[in-house]
Amino acid sequence: MDAISGRVPAHENKMTRTEMEGRATEVAELLKTLSHPARLMLACTLAEREYSVGELEEALGIHQPTLSQQLGVLREAGIVETRREAKQIFYRLTEAKAAQLIEALYGIFCAPEERA
Repeated sequence: MDAISGRVPAHENKMTRTEMEGRATEVAELLKTLSHPARLMLACTLAEREYSVGELEEALGIHQPTLSQQLGVLREAGIVETRREAKQIFYRLTEAKAAQLIEALYGIFCAPEERA
């Protein structure tokens, strides 16, 4: 995307309508999954590094039942995966497209604003 005009540059190899419909469905599902504030906060946090459930609870102030439910939705969607170490479960972001989207959203909405 051109940062000045905000337009996506024209490509020589445009997608077919069928390809675009498939991609639109995929993107809509990803956005739908990330549309819940708690899931979005979790994905943004997990974009930084792997976290244990306890670390996520402390960092985000989301109580364990809600945290487990929302992590389950992200796991079911294939956006995060788990790793067990003794009694602790660690989560990390695994979906590359979700990570890129989170990075873009972070840059737009979460980065410190420049002061004039």
